[in-house]
Amino acid sequence: MEGTSFLPTFLVIFSSSTFIISYVTAVLRGDIDVVFPYISDTGAEPPESCIFGLLTSVTAMASVATMYARYKFIERLIERTGGMRPVVNKVALGFGLISCFGMCVVATFQMTVLVVVHDLGALLFFVTGVVYICIQTYISHKAYPYGCSKAVCWIRTIISLIASLAVIPTIVCALLVKHTKLHWDGDEKDYGFRLASAVCEWTVAFSFVFFFFTYIREFQLFTLTVRAELMEQN
Repeated sequence: MEGTSFLPTFLVIFSSSTFIISYVTAVLRGDIDVVFPYISDTGAEPPESCIFGLLTSVTAMASVATMYARYKFIERLIERTGGMRPVVNKVALGFGLISCFGMCVVATFQMTVLVVVHDLGALLFFVTGVVYICIQTYISHKAYPYGCSKAVCWIRTIISLIASLAVIPTIVCALLVKHTKLHWDGDEKDYGFRLASAVCEWTVAFSFVFFFFTYIREFQLFTLTVRAELMEQN
């Protein structure tokens, strides 16, 4: 736990736990199908909806903290080494924060309550999240050899490519599914589209987890401090 590596470590563990705990709870209660439900299905019914909402909100806050720490680290690298325009770092942070907001929307509005709002939040989360990791991959290559190794740069490239390819069928196949329900039979008309969308959704979600996992070693290289400055009173 050197430097600020506790941030991505906590995020990876907590986000993975969010998916797993909600899924196991929903399966044990018989609220969802065992084989590749949507991630949102695992938090559609109480009590798992309460668990999913709480854990996802904490994950969103941990993501904000990790993204901001990454932003400050890259900002300092740019000051020392140059190599890229600061606006790229700011744009990456902006997309990351929008993705976290989408995650909060997903956590707050369950798919069984407000489908449109929930779906818009999910769309915001996945699309801007993929854009964020793609920009961070670009930053990693531009910042090399400072920060991460070349091997990590290419690992991030592979993860970003997988997420980018998976997010398209996630959205397209979801649009082709005409019904919103938790239990499906394999012979139903839209089952193939729903299964493809769900598989790709889980792929994108865990791509985010593995991407932040690659931050851990890099976050050992720096620390963050908070300084309080008192304003002069007239």
